[in-house]
Amino acid sequence: MKRITDVHIHIQPWRQLKPAVQEAMRKGKEDHWEILISLMDDPRALLEVMDKSGVWRVGLVNYPSPDIMGFDDSTNTFAAKYAQTNPERLLPYGGVHARFTRDPQGDVDRLIDLGIRLLKVHPRSKYGNPLELDDVAIDFPDLQLIMAHGGRPLYMEEAFFILRRHGQVRLDVSGIPPSKLLEYFPRLTEIVDRVLWGTDWPSPGVKDLRQNIDQFLTLPLTNEQQRAILETNALALFPAES
Repeated sequence: MKRITDVHIHIQPWRQLKPAVQEAMRKGKEDHWEILISLMDDPRALLEVMDKSGVWRVGLVNYPSPDIMGFDDSTNTFAAKYAQTNPERLLPYGGVHARFTRDPQGDVDRLIDLGIRLLKVHPRSKYGNPLELDDVAIDFPDLQLIMAHGGRPLYMEEAFFILRRHGQVRLDVSGIPPSKLLEYFPRLTEIVDRVLWGTDWPSPGVKDLRQNIDQFLTLPLTNEQQRAILETNALALFPAES
C-alpha cells in the first residue's frame, strides 16, 4: 500500500510543554529525545521518517492547552506553517480552547484562514464519554466528526453505539494497541468504511509508525478492509491535493 494516512500523530511545539508533561513524554525515549525534538523543528526530517515507515500522509495534531500541557494559541500557527513544507502529505490540525477563548467563532474562522484542516477538541477524561457527541451529531448533521481513541479505555460500547447511530462520525483508532483492536471493537467490520488509521506517535507507548502498521496487518481482516482503514477512508475525508 502506497497511500497510507496516519490521521493522528503529535508533531507540536514540544518546547512549550510544562516540565512534568515533558518528563512523561521523555520516559522511554531518552536515547532519541533530541531526534524527536528535531522533528518538531524540521518537517523534512519527519518526511524522511514517514518514507522509511511507508506512511504517505499524517495528521498533525495540535491544540492550545496552556493549563494542562503548556501549548498556547501559537500551536495553531505552528501546525499551519509546518504543513506548508508539503501540503499534500502534512495535514495541519488546530484547536480553540473553550475556556480561554474570548471570540470562539472568530477564532475558528481564523483557523480556517490559516489552512487548518481539522479542529481538535480535547475534553478531560470525565467529559470523554462518546455519548456527548450524540447531541452534536443530531444538531449538526452535516458536520464531519472524528472520534479519537474510540473511547478507550472506558467507553468502547458507547463509542460503537454512536458510530452506528451517526453516519457522519468516524473512528480514529490511535492509542489503541493494534493487536487489541478487535478486542476493543469486535464488530469493527460493521463500520469499516468509517475507521481511520492513527497511531498517536510518538506518545508514550507508541514506539514506531511502521511497527503499528505491521501489527495491524496481522489482524484477521480482508485486504479490502485493511486498505479501507489504512488508505481509502482517509482519502474520502481528506481528498488528495490535485
